[in-house]
Amino acid sequence: MGATYDDLLAVARRTEETGFDAFFRSDHYLTMGGDGLPGPTDAWVTLAGLARETSRIRLGTLMTAATFRLPGPLAISVAQVDQMSGGRVEFGVGAGWYRTEHTAYGIPFPELGERFDRYEEQLAVITGLWSTPPGETFDFSGRYYPVSGSPALPKPVQDGGIPVIIGGKGAKRTPRLAARYGAEFNVPFESAEENARLFAGVGEACAEAGRDPASLVLSSALVVCVGKDDAELARRAAEIGRDVDDLRAHGVAGTPAEAVDTLGRYAEAGASRVYLQVLDLSDLDHLDLVAGEVAPQLG
Repeated sequence: MGATYDDLLAVARRTEETGFDAFFRSDHYLTMGGDGLPGPTDAWVTLAGLARETSRIRLGTLMTAATFRLPGPLAISVAQVDQMSGGRVEFGVGAGWYRTEHTAYGIPFPELGERFDRYEEQLAVITGLWSTPPGETFDFSGRYYPVSGSPALPKPVQDGGIPVIIGGKGAKRTPRLAARYGAEFNVPFESAEENARLFAGVGEACAEAGRDPASLVLSSALVVCVGKDDAELARRAAEIGRDVDDLRAHGVAGTPAEAVDTLGRYAEAGASRVYLQVLDLSDLDHLDLVAGEVAPQLG
């Protein structure tokens, strides 16, 4: 939402060096706060570069906006980045929600119902293209994205295909889509209690679809702001324009011990993965602190 490729590369490399499992990035073309300088970077262009400049960490989006790209070309791009990374890609995708970035860059923004209809068709097309056996063709008789005679190439390279992450807080369609297409269901920026409620809802959707709920990974996304002491915490919160008390209430914030306690509550709610949103990309010492004093205590 305002970074250079070099900024993102520095964070990804430190992520890999300090033992984190993955580097995920958002998919936005406009900032939601601040001046947005030096401007946005494209998610899949960025990840293609990082695929060649990292070697271990998983790479993905949380979440790619279905409104930004046609499903066929998107399937090609993601599969290609999977090849470029040696099979380390995960694909988070959502319906798109931020109207202002669409009008700022001339991207059509239908009403919510149509966006979800298009999103569901995109999931069908992308997963259908990836799963079509080599040598066969793929067809899809959709309202928005009809496909005919596609060679369905290129293919992902990782065993089992590219994991699809479905995220959101919707009560009906989102859990149903996660149960049908998702390897993982993610809840963004909510309390542990709300995570538990939404996890239960997607579990019910899996059961209704005849799928074992235990086969779906459950995850949470939270802003992270950790300091060795109150002064360091306050400095980091000020740098990202956030209130310390609000961060403590709604994110992973405080001392390392407080962060561990918070993450424990999300684990108890059912999350087996947590995505920590870093808002100050220049503060690599922050990553070092979380890697050195929080992660080792999580077991």
